Amino acid sequence: MILTSKNNPLVKETASLKEKKGRKELGLFLVEGVKMSRECQTSGFEIDRVFLSENYEGEVFDYQNTVRVSGDVLKVISDEKTPQGVICRVKIPQKTIQKPTGKCLILDGVSDPANMGAIIRTANAAGYKEIYLTPDCTDPYSPKSVRASMSGIFFTKLYFGTREEIIEALDGVAVFVADMDGENIFSINPPEKFALAIGNEGNGISKEIFSCASKTIRIPMQETQESLNASVAAGICMYLLSKNEFSAN
Repeated sequence: MILTSKNNPLVKETASLKEKKGRKELGLFLVEGVKMSRECQTSGFEIDRVFLSENYEGEVFDYQNTVRVSGDVLKVISDEKTPQGVICRVKIPQKTIQKPTGKCLILDGVSDPANMGAIIRTANAAGYKEIYLTPDCTDPYSPKSVRASMSGIFFTKLYFGTREEIIEALDGVAVFVADMDGENIFSINPPEKFALAIGNEGNGISKEIFSCASKTIRIPMQETQESLNASVAAGICMYLLSKNEFSAN
């Protein structure tokens, strides 16, 4: 059976996951494409339902809750201009905020979905497995962020909390705040466990997170360049603070 009606309740419900309100109400988010769907499955995330285009003949996704849909219906569900034929509805993990087990990130009001996804992608690559997000961050489970994370979102733990809750969870952990007036990052030798704080693209770090900084750090730049994109700056900082770990490999 092929689902062809755009007004089908399941179709309308799934299309609502493209918006934050729908994701919050249903506790689900969308994963698109063969590669990301496979990696989602590998990671252990719980896939609620799989939608396959009527013409899809690629990799088999063997789920009881698999639905074949027409091309027009897939376009209604998809957030991409050219859907890849596979869309998964995936349960958003519910995690109680915990203390970090190693190096971690604080995202303090990061507001751009593409930056959010790119930071998560780099965090996974660089071994920052725990990420703490303040309430004014953009939703990391938005389609744009999930896409930009390139599966990094499946292999990192995201903790959502107030700034006070995050500060409490990081009690006793060295916090390095990225700031243009900070110490040259090339001179920093961090401990084994630390937190790197990345602020809002326009306003930087909040006063609450700034107040718990062990050090402020900066990336040295030529005078002709005032700043870097938040995800680029985060990536540079993540790797430079891990230089001793990676230099041995």
